Amino acid sequence: MILGVSSWLGDKIGLKEKQVRLLFILAALFLGTGVGLYCILWMVKIFTE
Repeated sequence: MILGVSSWLGDKIGLKEKQVRLLFILAALFLGTGVGLYCILWMVKIFTE
């Protein structure tokens, strides 16, 4: 929401922003990778714009 990763990724893979946010939350809760994955995708977003 702050960095725009959810909307950017949603546009790239064809999902809605809410769905991407839910996937990040589930990944953080069950896999422990949501926050790290979010940071990595934020860096990818910055360097590909």
